Amino acid sequence: MKLADKRSSYLQSTYYIDCNSANIISTAKRLTANSEIETAENIFHFVRDSILHSWDIQDKRAPARASEVLETGVSICYGKANLLAAIMRAAKIPAGICYQRLTLGDTPDTGFCVHALNAVFLNTIKKWIRLDPRGNTAFIHSAFDTEKEKLAFKVRPEIGEIDYPEIYSTPLPITMSTLEKSSDALYMYQFCLPDRI
Repeated sequence: MKLADKRSSYLQSTYYIDCNSANIISTAKRLTANSEIETAENIFHFVRDSILHSWDIQDKRAPARASEVLETGVSICYGKANLLAAIMRAAKIPAGICYQRLTLGDTPDTGFCVHALNAVFLNTIKKWIRLDPRGNTAFIHSAFDTEKEKLAFKVRPEIGEIDYPEIYSTPLPITMSTLEKSSDALYMYQFCLPDRI
């Protein structure tokens, strides 16, 4: 992993990662525990489990801004990653956005999409760890682990999937424009997601 921006930017409030919003701040306070690691784990579990993935529940909504994702309780990976980053930053834990290029199905002929996840810096252990708050299903499982990544998707380079190494302080414009232009997450999920960054 490598930082794409200045270290201080991973704590800043931005348009999409609006960690200064009142609902983000109150959620961060509610999830804050006795230790940094417990706090990060609480935030991860909250976003993974309490904010539903639009595709999983067949909901057309997919807000982009973290505060809106929190308010509606639903989005796709892009919005959920923004929310996790915002709550982490409100809890004073540096957080950024990472990306993977994945197949839409099991083989390359199904097409590709760009998937968003997060990286957070835990001062306690002096390292960045990646977390995927996408949301678990019968076939997808991610977990909080400071030693070994337990992400939702295992990248398969042999079929063209890519695990991009950069940690961005703000989401990439191509991902946000996809959310902003679409009024139907189900259509967008099948046909309009970018296939590379």
